[in-house]
Amino acid sequence: MKWKLTFRFVATIISVVIIVVLINSVAIIMTIMNSNRNDQENKSLSGHNMENFVRDFSGYILAEGEEIYVNTQGKETLDNKETWIQILDENGDEVYQYKRPDNIPVKYTPFHIVHGYKYNAGIGSASTIFMGKKEVEDRLYSYIIGISMQKVRREVITYNTNELGIYLKNTILIVLIIDSVIALFFGYLFSRGITKPLGNIITGVGRLGKGEYDVYYTPKGVYRDIYNNLNNLSNILKSNRRERKKLNKMRDEWIANISHDIKTPLASIKGYAEILSDDDYDFSKEEIKSYAAIIDDKSNYIRKLVDDLNLTTKLKNNISTTNNKNEINIVKLVRETIIDILNDPKYNECDIDFITEEDIILDKVDETLMRRAISNLLYNALIHNNSDVKIKVKIIKDDRIHIFIKDDGKGIMPDELKYIFDRYYRGTNTGEEHKGSGLGMAIAKDIVKAQGGDIKISSIINEGTEIEIIL
Repeated sequence: MKWKLTFRFVATIISVVIIVVLINSVAIIMTIMNSNRNDQENKSLSGHNMENFVRDFSGYILAEGEEIYVNTQGKETLDNKETWIQILDENGDEVYQYKRPDNIPVKYTPFHIVHGYKYNAGIGSASTIFMGKKEVEDRLYSYIIGISMQKVRREVITYNTNELGIYLKNTILIVLIIDSVIALFFGYLFSRGITKPLGNIITGVGRLGKGEYDVYYTPKGVYRDIYNNLNNLSNILKSNRRERKKLNKMRDEWIANISHDIKTPLASIKGYAEILSDDDYDFSKEEIKSYAAIIDDKSNYIRKLVDDLNLTTKLKNNISTTNNKNEINIVKLVRETIIDILNDPKYNECDIDFITEEDIILDKVDETLMRRAISNLLYNALIHNNSDVKIKVKIIKDDRIHIFIKDDGKGIMPDELKYIFDRYYRGTNTGEEHKGSGLGMAIAKDIVKAQGGDIKISSIINEGTEIEIIL
């Protein structure tokens, strides 16, 4: 992208310079062509060539005694150039002429000659004249060769040096101003391809900064990649906003549920504690033992909630809970976890089938945390399904270790499945009897991730759910 912008910028500058140079060149060429248009039509009649022609023409002028004339070759040359000639003696009187126009005088004073040569005036306004001289036997003759002003014209320029300097300075200033205007105009046209999209991008970023995420630009031009990134950022921010709202809603619901879940056992603990502290009633040992068991059960429930909160906070913030990563037998760990669950009187009738082709599969993990993760997943399969649910736990070892936990229970709705590992989420299958903290699945996922593994889930309604742990 950086090189594209640099190339575009350099190309713009070069293009503007080339255009300005071309316009100046065309203007100069057209000026030269216009001023020399007549010369280009007939180069032999240019002012410079006529000067040379007149100086060299004296060779065609001959004298015989007192008579002076132009020879035949000279006349042919004059005819070819469509010119005329007039020869004057030392007194300015005409002594010879060839094809002199009728309006040309036959006698000249020095003033007439100078004035006519310089300004084409007084000798015939339709002709431009050139002067030459011819010496014959100590006699000096002057000759005038004239040509139509339509073919050759002489202009006399008289200027003041100071005024010329001012004129040139003003002219250069005007040219610079015109070139600057041209450069600005074409620079604007070329730079629009850079500045206009950049303005759109700045506007888009500003809108995103204000929380307006409905930003979309058609990717094109040198900023194609930036447009794509801006569109992607807009989509990500919109998605994050939606997810944040859902998470906030779930968190608020979770806080309300947790508050309710804590208040209920606390009310029981407080109630039974008040009963036991009543001096007016003589409790039997069985009653005291029963009340104490209820208080202990409710206290353990609250302690488990607090432990879950503490653990998920540490896992979320990547705080190490233990430094006990050791190489352990995964098969043994999973088997013992299943046995512990089946030893619970509440779940001793459950159907959990354990399958493995190897008795020893070693991996370096935190045993306590991994036991907690597998236990959470198994309890989740038990409490969210009917009592007759069948669970299969299978371990496969290839390049990695795969632990499958599959049940044939109720399944999970697709719109709930994507939130199943989110903190605070409680599915609709959670019954009143088994309301937990809503952190069990999230804790399980965070533990597996902390061991360098991954976890996947798939589910079909009324067919069951399968969870795969990859280590």
